[in-house]
Amino acid sequence: MLKHHFPAVFTAICLLAVVVSCENNTYASGGRLYKSTCANCHMETGEGLAGLIPPLAGADYLAKNRDKLACIIRYGLEDTITVNGRVFTEKMDGMPGLSDIQITNLLNYINNSWGNANPAFSYEEVTEILSKCKSQ
Repeated sequence: MLKHHFPAVFTAICLLAVVVSCENNTYASGGRLYKSTCANCHMETGEGLAGLIPPLAGADYLAKNRDKLACIIRYGLEDTITVNGRVFTEKMDGMPGLSDIQITNLLNYINNSWGNANPAFSYEEVTEILSKCKSQ
């Protein structure tokens, strides 16, 4: 009798493992993604790189340009921007290989790290923003 229930029990355990691994904390997922894709330029502490790469830590640009952030991650940036009163002209390459959910998680991590306290992005908000922007 136990052998007959084994597949159902095994399936239930696997499903539980999948649900647990699809963590509720998207900030942790975004943090891992940040470290592997963004920290090389923006530094692990989000401080940027001297006068070349803008800081993300305490960056006023994040709140002022919420509607542009997903597009910048996906398609990059070639425009001059001002962050915390300082002008930055360095080009940022886009990351077109990131999925919409990865961009959402990344934005939520950035927007709530290093002294930033911006509202969280929903997946729906990010997909809507991305549908309106085009590759530069």
